[in-house]
Amino acid sequence: MIGGAPWDLQAALSWGAGFALAALLLALLLDRARAFDRVLFTGCAMLPILIYLHWRITQTLPSFDIAFEPLWARFFLVFETISIAYTLGAAMIMTRCSAERVRARADAAEALLEARGDWPAVDIFICTYNEKLEVLEKAIVSALALDYPPDRFTVWVLDDTRRAWLRDYCDEVGARYLTRPDNKGAKAGNLNSGYRQTAAMTKAPLILVLDADFAPQRQMLKRMVGLFLDPKVGVVQTPQFYFNPDPIQHNLGIAGSWVDDQRVFFDLFQPAKDAWGCAFCVGTGFIVRRDLLDLMGGFPEGAVSEDIYLTYSLLRRGFETRWLNERLSIGLSAEDMAEYCTQRARWCLGTIQVALLRDGPFFGRGYTLGQRLHYLHGMLHWLSKPFLLLLLIGPAIYWVFGVPAFQADHVDFVTYGVPALACFWVHSAWISGGRSLPLFTEVSHAVAALPVTMSLVAAALRPFGRPFKVTAKGRSRTAMTFNRGFAIGFGGILAANLGGIAWSLMGPDNPVEVAAEDVMNIVWASIAIVLALVCLLVSCELPRPRGEERFDVFWRLPGMVVEDCSVSGARLRLVDPARTPAIGTMLDLVLPEVGAVRAEVVRLGAPGIVGIAWRVDPVVRRRIIALLFSRAPDNVARAGRLGVALGGLWRRVRDPDGQKAIRRGS
Repeated sequence: MIGGAPWDLQAALSWGAGFALAALLLALLLDRARAFDRVLFTGCAMLPILIYLHWRITQTLPSFDIAFEPLWARFFLVFETISIAYTLGAAMIMTRCSAERVRARADAAEALLEARGDWPAVDIFICTYNEKLEVLEKAIVSALALDYPPDRFTVWVLDDTRRAWLRDYCDEVGARYLTRPDNKGAKAGNLNSGYRQTAAMTKAPLILVLDADFAPQRQMLKRMVGLFLDPKVGVVQTPQFYFNPDPIQHNLGIAGSWVDDQRVFFDLFQPAKDAWGCAFCVGTGFIVRRDLLDLMGGFPEGAVSEDIYLTYSLLRRGFETRWLNERLSIGLSAEDMAEYCTQRARWCLGTIQVALLRDGPFFGRGYTLGQRLHYLHGMLHWLSKPFLLLLLIGPAIYWVFGVPAFQADHVDFVTYGVPALACFWVHSAWISGGRSLPLFTEVSHAVAALPVTMSLVAAALRPFGRPFKVTAKGRSRTAMTFNRGFAIGFGGILAANLGGIAWSLMGPDNPVEVAAEDVMNIVWASIAIVLALVCLLVSCELPRPRGEERFDVFWRLPGMVVEDCSVSGARLRLVDPARTPAIGTMLDLVLPEVGAVRAEVVRLGAPGIVGIAWRVDPVVRRRIIALLFSRAPDNVARAGRLGVALGGLWRRVRDPDGQKAIRRGS
């Protein structure tokens, strides 16, 4: 009811539909590029959520008692409140954005340094633990191909597994090789080893840090170094982009229509945090001042998230992390669910560790209130993940134990809940520029909820002392695999909700007419079933038969067009299909910026379509790598398209083993 007047379900649905239409109208009329419009829409969209939260706290809890029902209701509400608090905080943070201002400063600084010809020296650290050469070579070769005065930068490969073959490779290509006798301090320790060893050699004032699977784009250094003309800047950070789809995109067949799950964070959230003076380092694709490392005694150790620890160690000393929101490096995304889970569990643990350190943002001195609140908001991101699991199992608990998550009339729930949910969805899609879509956003969060929840439990028991887990990259994935843990978890959720609905409708003791509260739980359970089904599809991992990722290109050569290209081969479209060569034919081509290359015809497709494999020496191979990875075109969607993504999901449902998709991509 609103204002004390009782409503029926039709009136409640009309109320919710009105809010949804009003939110859609605002989204069409307002421009998210304008700060006033962002503040206005955020205020309007968040108001129904605040009203819903007030209703939940004041009108939906049973009387307190030491019993399952009141304890479960309050347990559910705690995590729901955390999730809503995170949502409200994120909306407020994203009312500001520094992307255009920082880009303009980078433009001016680059022009100034270009005119002076006074580029600062840079040491480039490529951190590697156990990656194969097929992964490492992209980063090394692209770093050596940077558009920067050759005498002003040095590429250092920091090998934490002491491999003789990698030393030989670095000598061959012109990179410098460093190692250390142990692995103390994990990645931060490896960085400190490089920092101290290079201090006795080049001692460049700036250090660019790259992970082993991230290839810098040619303009990267020139775009970044000028921002250090501002003396309060301690770190310049760039977003992470990926040249391959992550497991969710790949396993659902939606890489061309749905963004990776970090795009909102990199493209929107960090530029907004930069505007508040609280952007933070994300571990790769950043430059840090050596003199500030000297001041701190090196990269801070003590937490597995050395990146955010670095930012907050500088913040307490008065230095900021500047976020340059440009695509200046591309990397290898997690390729299967095990890697995906390892990453997120490590990020969660690292965030908690930094918070608990004596010099961290909760207990350390020198931080402003705003900086502490921003870190608290980052903690809420991880603490809100268990709520997704509670949403999925809530209906099943109702069916099994007869205990609802909250006590509310279904009409009241529609009255308060539907406007809040509609405004949240519309605002998320609007503020993110299409990077947030219903269903797919929820699935990406639900998939991460299980490993993050397990990490939270482990961190509560023992936050420090657990071994650092490196994300494995570049493994062979030529066969379909099934992630048993995810299958059991989401399969159990699916079975419990299906069984509950069946029992509520066909149980022997049930009345002929379904009760209103049962209808509400049937709707809730149906949504949980859809999410669990899609998560099950994600856990059924399709093979990645291509040894190297392809990039769409359009290179006109005599008699043909190169349509896509990889380090291992390419696809050609012949101008005259009648002149299609036979399999095994050797071709001599001239590629832009590479020169003469030899290739063998290995596959024939539609008329005039030819698949070739390069037959080149290591020098030419490195030229191809530099061409593809230091100026890489987009290979994964930057914004979502709901209709196309739903179409891709439906094709995946109709092709559960992925054989049709494999044949289309071959």
